[in-house]
Amino acid sequence: MSTRRTVLVSPYALSVFGGVQEQVLAMSRVLTTRGHDVLIVAPDVHDEAVYDTPAKVVRLGPRWSIPANGSNAPLTLSPIAASRARAAIDAFRADVVHFHEPFAPLLGWSALWAHRYPAVATFHRSGDGPALTYSRLLLERLATRIDVAVSVSEAAASTIRGAIGLESDILFNGFELDRFVATPRQTTSGTVLFYVGRLEDRKGVASAIAATRAHHAKGGKPWRLVIAGEGPDRARLETLAHGDPSIEFLGRVSDEEKRLWLRKVDVLLATSTHGESFGLVLLEAMASETLVVASDIPGYREAAGGHATLFVPGDAAALESAIEETVSSSRDARIAEARAYAQQWSMSSLVDAYEQRYEEAQLLFRATQ
Repeated sequence: MSTRRTVLVSPYALSVFGGVQEQVLAMSRVLTTRGHDVLIVAPDVHDEAVYDTPAKVVRLGPRWSIPANGSNAPLTLSPIAASRARAAIDAFRADVVHFHEPFAPLLGWSALWAHRYPAVATFHRSGDGPALTYSRLLLERLATRIDVAVSVSEAAASTIRGAIGLESDILFNGFELDRFVATPRQTTSGTVLFYVGRLEDRKGVASAIAATRAHHAKGGKPWRLVIAGEGPDRARLETLAHGDPSIEFLGRVSDEEKRLWLRKVDVLLATSTHGESFGLVLLEAMASETLVVASDIPGYREAAGGHATLFVPGDAAALESAIEETVSSSRDARIAEARAYAQQWSMSSLVDAYEQRYEEAQLLFRATQ
């Protein structure tokens, strides 16, 4: 039995930077090289961008920004879009439909409920919330349509297990390692710190700004803090930076630009205070031969595997100390060990595991028909 027509459903718009969206695009590239015909279904009918994937991309429904798990999720709440997503999947004649974050409303719900094709579901979210609590009965019914369930980490598996009692295989978030060393390593003067991600309160970027300014106030060797990303917290963060010329806001960057920055900075800062099921960006930095300082939360701790300097979440003084410890430590050996460790999360290995689960889902689906 083979899987050659594969649908990847993202409930989050590709037009907004996010880990789930990155996984969908990366998977589509690797699956295509293996002979799969891939369809990506995502929200945001007004998005006309061309993405780095040979897959066909269908975008449906208006994009909404919905508060969820301490963030703002770029979803569509249009029942018409959900119905059109199901029609697009029917027209594609899928062998398997892979729903990423299947319980995030609303794009994939109609197709999942119809269960006309083998269904694989991947859970990315870590952390409870009212959306899971108040919709428990609905989610329990949707879960009966899933043939194979996967979580990207133990934290994500624990979240969905606690919410509706659903057990899932634990895999990981993967990435294409070669893309992170495709350009030569650049050297810069001084110490360059880098944050990339959404600018919202739970991401803890304020602690990076406070740590940088406190370091300079003490007369320490200058740091340059580069902040890449957009979000509702940007104006507040710029106010906190107080026009400090050593703190630079890039705005949103492309995936290619992110990879270029990771090849020329000294330290990646992963500062979230909660809500991260798995810190893929830590591994991307390690693959890029960049040191990592991360908040000591379960998703980051699991990803780091002892190859990052951890600090108390939200504590600017602890972050300042962690950065000082990192930049003053022996660099070459730590980078080599971290890069070797990051190899375990290759997208190629992850797709190997998913192809096995696609076959399993087809067998389970056919057994119930």
